[in-house]
Amino acid sequence: MSSTGQEKSHATLRYTSLRVSIFLGCLLVALLLGHFKIIPVSGQAGVIFLFLLAAIASAPLSYVLLSRQRDDMSAQITTKVTGLRSRTAERIAAQNAEEDAVDEAARTAAVRQS
Repeated sequence: MSSTGQEKSHATLRYTSLRVSIFLGCLLVALLLGHFKIIPVSGQAGVIFLFLLAAIASAPLSYVLLSRQRDDMSAQITTKVTGLRSRTAERIAAQNAEEDAVDEAARTAAVRQS
């Protein structure tokens, strides 16, 4: 498999790990700012505030920095959903054809008995 194919097959994992990394980087910065009293925090509510601040800061960074990875992940998901839909449609068509064959055989047998 080529490296491009391998990259596409792990697009969701790559996007998620990069998104978590950006959040953890923002959390580290927020914790350092809180530790050095640049951002005043106190107690458990302050720590929760730092987590929320990191989440709010990481969202636009992820949106801007990870657009290519998000597009790759979207393409991967779309491909899988399309394949699942086509396999489901083929399975339903095969089941319908089988039922039609059974119905036709029953009709033929009924006509012969009459």
